[in-house]
Amino acid sequence: MWPRLVEVVDAAVAVPIADTAHAVRTLAERLRVIAEGAGALATAAALSGRAGGGRVACIVSGGNIDFDTLSRMLTDPEAGGGD
Repeated sequence: MWPRLVEVVDAAVAVPIADTAHAVRTLAERLRVIAEGAGALATAAALSGRAGGGRVACIVSGGNIDFDTLSRMLTDPEAGGGD
């Protein structure tokens, strides 16, 4: 897959679990969108400033998140991902 992506992708960034949890929480609180961690990675990169300057478009996908994990993320600002 990477050989195909490298032709169209400018960069890749790493996002800490805490930033991903923050993105999941922000999406749920502000937009009423439930996203799993992987589905919120682009949003996490944008919110943390890792996605570069200017306008950033984020595709949010996947609502396949364990309810207990989601509950922890929504109630505990320090919560990370699943077990």
